[in-house]
Amino acid sequence: MIVLTSVNGEVGIESAIEILRRGGSALDAVEAAARLVEADLENHSVGVGGFPNLLGQVQLDASIMDGHTLASGAVGALEGFQHPISVARQVMERLPHVLLVGEGAARFAREIGAEAGDTLTPEAQKVWEEWIAAHATAEEQRQWPPQSLSRLAWAMADPAHVQGTVNILAQDARGRLAVAVSTSGWAWKYPGRLGDSPIIGAGNYCDDRYGAAACIGVGEWTIRCGTARSVVLYQKMGRSVEEACREAIHDLQEMDRGGVQGGVSILAMDAAGHPYGATLGRSGDYYTMWQEGMPAPERRETVCVGE
Repeated sequence: MIVLTSVNGEVGIESAIEILRRGGSALDAVEAAARLVEADLENHSVGVGGFPNLLGQVQLDASIMDGHTLASGAVGALEGFQHPISVARQVMERLPHVLLVGEGAARFAREIGAEAGDTLTPEAQKVWEEWIAAHATAEEQRQWPPQSLSRLAWAMADPAHVQGTVNILAQDARGRLAVAVSTSGWAWKYPGRLGDSPIIGAGNYCDDRYGAAACIGVGEWTIRCGTARSVVLYQKMGRSVEEACREAIHDLQEMDRGGVQGGVSILAMDAAGHPYGATLGRSGDYYTMWQEGMPAPERRETVCVGE
């Protein structure tokens, strides 16, 4: 049994561990852990308290995947609901679809009785207002929202503040894998923008036969490279989890990244439960892990593969 989380997933890792110790499934473990992160008001990149888009709306994305069946569920640009990861799981279990977005996702959330609530906190709204005041022209502020938001969409590309996601990977006592990913996306993003978090194969993928992977960072890059799926496929081709992550990072390096600042971190494991974390342009990044036999979770530094 093993649990891996990005560092911001530490608030939920004990919940995942307890579920696995009781004989619960990896799928239940990753969902439970993600819910606690989504409720963490100190985290401004996931769930309640997440930074809003350019219009001041918090739009949440999440996905969950079962490595045993390859069943998947995801939601994107979901507004007014506090636990997108649980809505994503219900998409997986109740619908013939994988991904719901926008008002369709909200309609489904209402249908299943998901926890509704305001996700824009006063603190997040204040930071958004300060950002608009600093970046919008006087004319744009007088006529807010302006007719065109594209200029401001480029102004938001500040890697110190705009990117953040929680990744949670687990393997249970039966050897089954699951991954949960949840985010509020880039702060001040263009309304309706989806990153890699709700895209199966880009920000989330797992297959019991080979391994699991999830990504944090510039989702536009990992969507274009299918990064999470690539890590698992490289393992299917016989690469170790370390070699697979390094190869996926090299794929990202070879791409024209379009002048967008930032980086990508990959959190992965193989089917035998060996963990690995690799990063491109995010040196000093960490992940947290617990494996059966360990008295407590511990932090490990991701390996910087390239800049």
